[in-house]
Amino acid sequence: MRFFLYVRKSTDKEDMQVLSIEAQLVELRALARKEGIEISQEFVEKQSAKQPGRPIFNEMMARIQKGEAQGIVCWKIDRLARNPVDGGQIQWLLQSGIIAHIQTHDRAYYPTDNVLMMSVEFGMANQFIRDLSVNTARGLRAKARQGHFPGTAPVGYINNPRTKTIAVDRKKSPIIREAFALYAQGNSRFEDIGQFLFSNGIKSLYGNRIQKDRVKFILSNTFYYGPFQYGGEWYEGKHTPIIDRVLFEKVQKVLVRRGRRQSTKKEPQALCGLLKCGECGMSITAEAKTKTQKNGNVHQYVYYRCTKKGKVCSQPFIREEELTAQLKRAVSDFALPKEWAEEMFTLSEKDERSSGISARASVYGAREKLVEADTKLSRLTDLYVDQDIERDAYLSKRRALVDEKRKLNEQIARLEADAHSWLEPLREWIQEASILEGIAKSTTVETQKVTVQNIFGSNLFLKNKTVSGSAHPPYEALRAIRKNSGNSESNLLWAPRVGLEPTTNSLHVIPYY
Repeated sequence: MRFFLYVRKSTDKEDMQVLSIEAQLVELRALARKEGIEISQEFVEKQSAKQPGRPIFNEMMARIQKGEAQGIVCWKIDRLARNPVDGGQIQWLLQSGIIAHIQTHDRAYYPTDNVLMMSVEFGMANQFIRDLSVNTARGLRAKARQGHFPGTAPVGYINNPRTKTIAVDRKKSPIIREAFALYAQGNSRFEDIGQFLFSNGIKSLYGNRIQKDRVKFILSNTFYYGPFQYGGEWYEGKHTPIIDRVLFEKVQKVLVRRGRRQSTKKEPQALCGLLKCGECGMSITAEAKTKTQKNGNVHQYVYYRCTKKGKVCSQPFIREEELTAQLKRAVSDFALPKEWAEEMFTLSEKDERSSGISARASVYGAREKLVEADTKLSRLTDLYVDQDIERDAYLSKRRALVDEKRKLNEQIARLEADAHSWLEPLREWIQEASILEGIAKSTTVETQKVTVQNIFGSNLFLKNKTVSGSAHPPYEALRAIRKNSGNSESNLLWAPRVGLEPTTNSLHVIPYY
């Protein structure tokens, strides 16, 4: 009889379990000499037997069925199969006599043996691999709940084999941070970011420039500022963030804006997307009209109208010149007088000196909210375990709570690091509001559009050829104060105070008497 010798290990990585292959070969060769078994060929496989389809095993079985060998020598029966398909094939060929003898280090199998014993052994091998899979998955989920991502570290991080956690890559993390900042400016394509990474030593697995899809995945990965998703659930990561949440959200806005399909229509888009119809709520679009006079002169005009033209909406057209003039007047209404700006800067300096006490109170309030969020998260988990809430609702609420905790932790860290951090947005707003008068006199339509968006956001409407809308709270309060003060730039008794609420990060304006 001729035998095939078969050895297998569960991984194809050369740095793992290599000794198990050599140990099996040494032991089985000695066993073959002792038993007088003739080995016609040795088969070495480095692949798990959990799933059918091992190429070397399949080749060996095909050659056995051709009659090239009548027996198999292996260390244990589970080396041959850990799944019902391969195990059933072994059993059938043994019962049919095609395999006449299987020899392991501790026993022999023959066609006349009780098939129940081999079935039990193959069943135990299959159950072992199933239990291993379940236990491994449970361990990975437990690791994720502890805040450690159970997988390969994203570029910019490394897997620490000593602590089994993910650590910051000191060389690549600054480059990733610069890539986020570069894309947040809104002037770069995915190809540009890929080239930037390539030029700074961050390449693909094969040493090439990172492709567009991979760049988009990097820029969209929440792991870089904290939370991560695993197994359909969101977790609060304990790794060190490379970027902050503010920069990440800026990048997401750029991704959304650049991801929109550009219009192929050759029509003016200067003020499109800025206003909505005051009658039906649809967007306002633009059309170019060409008029030829009797004397041969040709004039180009741009008209803005509701996208629901005709009988659906009764709103008339409005010329771009008229619309621009109204927007200039609207911007001028929100200009901060020079004397007010100087007084507000003086007040901000006073607030800076007394903000330490306020910051400590804000930190205390944020910590109370953090404890409350932890309690809600624990109760939510209990509801899910007790099957009192559907999985989709559970995942949605969990993500919101994890996100809330991340914001609170960032807020606490920011206030503890710099108690005066809220003053910088205040001073930026004062600076922006103080130059609105000059912007209102600008002739650039694009400049007007950006300024109006900063003041009104999406709360601007056009009805009966008249622009109206509610501005963001700081500007709306400023306009009201100017109106009540008679628009007098010298009346400092009504100079408004604008501050950033430490607990909500929202600007507020109150009169200062």
